[in-house]
Amino acid sequence: MTTSPAQKQTRIMVQAAAAVCEEKKGQHTRILELDPVDSGLSDFFLVTSATNERQAIAIADEIELRLKHNFGALPNSVEGRRNGEWILLDYVDFVIHVFLAERRAFYDIERLRKSARPLTPAEFDAELTSALKEKTRAARGKAVPAKARAGKLAARSTPTKSTKIAKAKPAARKTTAVKKHVRKKKAMRGPRRKKK
Repeated sequence: MTTSPAQKQTRIMVQAAAAVCEEKKGQHTRILELDPVDSGLSDFFLVTSATNERQAIAIADEIELRLKHNFGALPNSVEGRRNGEWILLDYVDFVIHVFLAERRAFYDIERLRKSARPLTPAEFDAELTSALKEKTRAARGKAVPAKARAGKLAARSTPTKSTKIAKAKPAARKTTAVKKHVRKKKAMRGPRRKKK
C-alpha cells in the first residue's frame, strides 16, 4: 500500500470515479493498479463498459463533474467524447477509459497491461479502508503519553466557576419566565369578585 498523501488522494479520487461508474450502471468496472516500472506516468487505469454512446458520455461527464466538484481536479485531456465509443479521461496519476462493450473487447486493455493488478471497485475500497484503519491504529499507538492524557482528562472534568454559573442560569431564567406568564394570565382575567 502506498503511503504518500498524494498517492492516497489519487486512490480516493479513483474510488470516487469507480462509484460514479456503478451509479451510472457501468458494466464490468475494473481498476488496474499499474506496475510502477511498466506504467510510465499513471498509477491506475479505471476501465468500464457502457451499453450505448449516450451512457458512455453520461458516465464520463458525471466522473468529470464529480471529481471537479469534490476534489477540484480537472482532466489533463479528454479524448473520444464526440463519438462516445471510447472516452478517455487523463488525470495524469490515473486514466479513465469508458468503452462501448464491443470496443472494450476489441482493444482489450486488460490484456495489454498484463503486469497490472486488476481489482474490482469493492476490492479496491476494502484495501483503502483497511489501510486507513492501519494508519489510525498506528496514530493512536503514537498518541500522547498516559500521564499527559490523564492531566488533560482531569482538566476537562473539573468544573470551573464559569461552567457552574452557566449551568445555573438557564434554570433561573426558566422560573422567571414562568412567573411572568402566570402574572400575565391573572392580569387578563381581571380583578376577582367577592362572593356575597
